[in-house]
Amino acid sequence: MSFEFATSPQVIVGAGRAAELPELLSGLGSRVLVCTGSSPQRYAGLIGELPLPSTVFSVRGEPTVDLVRTATASAREAGADVVLAIGGGSVIDLGKAVAALLGNGGDPLDYLEVVGGGRP
Repeated sequence: MSFEFATSPQVIVGAGRAAELPELLSGLGSRVLVCTGSSPQRYAGLIGELPLPSTVFSVRGEPTVDLVRTATASAREAGADVVLAIGGGSVIDLGKAVAALLGNGGDPLDYLEVVGGGRP
């Protein structure tokens, strides 16, 4: 079997690996948008150790198109050029969407598998 899998340059998983974030984020950009679940205070210590100025954006439940727009606007207003998602699947989905829009522009509906701007 032979195949290629293209993904982000680095994916790190494992207990205690969050302690590596300050070193990993050094040199990636100038400001970070930190996406968290509904209890960002759980990560206050970790966020406080980040080497970049940060803005925290919390999400509760599945991210909607409007929430992605709001989070992306928050990232742009803060001048964020790095996105860090800490939490479960919904948080990671939001982080991926915001990172894609920061890097490519446009509206979330431009990238969804729907017809045109989301109209039937």
